[in-house]
Amino acid sequence: MNNDLKIVNNEEYQIWINDIKRLVHVSQLKAAVQVNTEMIRMYLEIGKEISQKKVESVWGIGFYRTMSFSMKKEFPDVKGFSVTNLKYMKRFYEFYCLSEENRQQLVDDLKQICMIPWGHHILIMTKCKDVQEAIFYVNKTIENGWSRSMLLNYLSVNLYAARGKAITNFEVHLPEIQSDLAKEAIKDPYNFDFITLTEGYREKELEDALTSNITKFLLELGQGFAYIGRQQPLVIGEKEVIVDLLFYHMNLRCYIVIDLKIGEFDASHLGQIGTYVVAINHQLKKDVDNPTIGLIICKTKDNVMAQYAVEASSVPIGISEYQLSKLLPTEIESALPSIEDIEQSIKKLTEE
Repeated sequence: MNNDLKIVNNEEYQIWINDIKRLVHVSQLKAAVQVNTEMIRMYLEIGKEISQKKVESVWGIGFYRTMSFSMKKEFPDVKGFSVTNLKYMKRFYEFYCLSEENRQQLVDDLKQICMIPWGHHILIMTKCKDVQEAIFYVNKTIENGWSRSMLLNYLSVNLYAARGKAITNFEVHLPEIQSDLAKEAIKDPYNFDFITLTEGYREKELEDALTSNITKFLLELGQGFAYIGRQQPLVIGEKEVIVDLLFYHMNLRCYIVIDLKIGEFDASHLGQIGTYVVAINHQLKKDVDNPTIGLIICKTKDNVMAQYAVEASSVPIGISEYQLSKLLPTEIESALPSIEDIEQSIKKLTEE
């Protein structure tokens, strides 16, 4: 027993056993991926058989109940043969293989398609309009390890439609690979429906609401954004300036300055954020970091004006809009109790 403890507490043993554990974990993960791959392939083949057999025409709509019963009887330990799932298998095959173009797409992307769980596929094929959009979400799920709930979030905010739509000058001021990645990372518009503000809100109130919901804000910004802070002070010459929001993007390997504007974009906004970008490059950026990017998120913008403005800028800048649907009239705000009122009410109740 003492010898066992001696071995367990041995540093060399600990390093070695941890390597063995990692080996087992990797093997388990590969096995799980392999099992999922074979299951997805099986579902695809079953869907193909159901579709090509035209079962509804041959045996009627009640066929699915019969097939479900037959499969469960033969394979009682295998899940996935419910009536609903059999219909999804048919839909899965037809979604990707309905046309020659889609059939070739499936051949090219089959490996990726088979790498994500079936539950993810059900979400994708029921919410995507075409194969190209579906493959986008399949690849994003693989790249970022999205759970089903995260995938649903990005489907709900239509990441596919929003990506790469911001007005930018990235292709001029960033290397080609960095430029392409940056365009994909910045959306237009951003959906801030998770916050509620009153009419006539100010930029600080918008900033407060977003940072109070930082987890949802980060989800809306997209994968890779790491929050550094708000109202970040920068000393430029003899003056101190304040940056609204500062982030670091883990995939782009660069700082991103976000400047919030509650009104329409104006070309004068670029002078301020451009100064912030240059200051961060001088004061915070390390040699291993890529050039800092500025992002203006405004309520509305004239795309022609925005395009001209970024072309005139000497630093990488993006301009996007935001959407905000939960807006309360000002008079409702005045009728709501303040935090102090609520605290006083709770105090009275506890005293009683």
